[in-house]
Amino acid sequence: MTVWDPIADIAAKVRQGELKAVDLVEKSLASITKAEEYKAIIATTAERARKRAQQVDAGDNQGRLAGVPFIAKDNFLVFGAETTAASNILKGFDAPYQSTVINRLEAEGAICVAKANLDAFAHGASTENSDFFTTLNSHDKTRVPGGSSGGSATSVALELAPFALGTDTGGSTRQPASFTGVVGYKPTYGLMSRSGIVAMGSSLDTVGTFARTVEDAELVIDVMAGTDELDSTTIERDPAGYITDPTDLKGKRIGLIREYMGEGLADNVREQIEQAVAKLREAGAEIIDVSLPSLPLALAVYYILCPAEVSSNLSRYDGQRYGFSCSDAKDLSESYTRTREIGFGKEAKRRIMIGTYVLSSGYYDAYYKKAQTVRTKLINEAAEAFKQVDFLVGPVTPTVAFKIGENASNPLAMYLADVMTVAVNLIGVPGISIPCGVSGGLPVGLQLIAPQRADRELLAIAVAAERVLT
Repeated sequence: MTVWDPIADIAAKVRQGELKAVDLVEKSLASITKAEEYKAIIATTAERARKRAQQVDAGDNQGRLAGVPFIAKDNFLVFGAETTAASNILKGFDAPYQSTVINRLEAEGAICVAKANLDAFAHGASTENSDFFTTLNSHDKTRVPGGSSGGSATSVALELAPFALGTDTGGSTRQPASFTGVVGYKPTYGLMSRSGIVAMGSSLDTVGTFARTVEDAELVIDVMAGTDELDSTTIERDPAGYITDPTDLKGKRIGLIREYMGEGLADNVREQIEQAVAKLREAGAEIIDVSLPSLPLALAVYYILCPAEVSSNLSRYDGQRYGFSCSDAKDLSESYTRTREIGFGKEAKRRIMIGTYVLSSGYYDAYYKKAQTVRTKLINEAAEAFKQVDFLVGPVTPTVAFKIGENASNPLAMYLADVMTVAVNLIGVPGISIPCGVSGGLPVGLQLIAPQRADRELLAIAVAAERVLT
């Protein structure tokens, strides 16, 4: 039995007066308090959430999400609580404006009740890189929930709210969704505005959506999608929107990614993926073996290009304009260096150093330029694959959720948690993780991928697959 009704039903009942937004907010806040031991939440926006609920009950903003509580990853600018991106360097920062997607959700009546934990600046795959605390997996408290959006994924898994927002730069929505057994959606690059979201890798960053079902995710995505004059990379929304019509799997050509099913994939994950693919085939899908030969290079490409963009984006945190500033510095130069030395965690410093190195004179051509060339090759290979099939399918991660501390001292092992998700970001296509099974009490997610701008088609097939797999 679930705690929350489907999102559309909740909003409808609020509009009809059968439910009160104030009661929904209190229900969500009480759930957050009860689940404090999982450390999913950095801060609540309780005071503002209660005021907004009263306004909704009075007849304001009674749109498609009327009274629906939600949780935002703490790299979204939101009124009512500090925005820290789980980093000490942003402690004390109150947002002067809100993210575009937050404004769009609020315009339809949704109410943000809390800010979720993450790996600081979204750098990580476990939330262990948070400067504050590590979020626990809702299925096993000794294991990570994934990252970087681990707090958001855990919030939905624990049903602290009907949906949550994350970001996905290299898998940071799909990977924790797989680890926690919820739906995690990564859109086509540019479908949702990144204005008001703390930047990580600007050519890779996307808004992520966590929900209990694909249908719930569709409604949230439909509200957020579309162009924004504050983000020049945004693209037009599909004229038909993202709330899909019923469909089935018959006749759909789905390519099983050969490179994701080989060496490095844990046997228990392979077993669940193969069973899920067999169910898709039984439901009428045509399963075709597909190869993208450059996929084994995707992780190396990502960890050249992403740190390069990180080193640029993090240069703005110098202690002079906002956030933490070293108070005992003797001069401006020392203020810069001491602020960044104290304020940034180990992973942020690691990525700054890697990124600065690959962009430096003498190394740009050897690393950054070559990585961009391989990225283009990946884009072309994906385009060729989508001439053969409608969708691609494979695992989200090579393993189930790993133990807290298991990979903490081994950055390479941690980076490998993203080996099956980063290519989607490099190519700019949409991807989704839907629960497909359980192994040893731990969830396994199935990843479905579609061509650029085929978000509506991907959501439709994900709904059909979800019905077959659950």
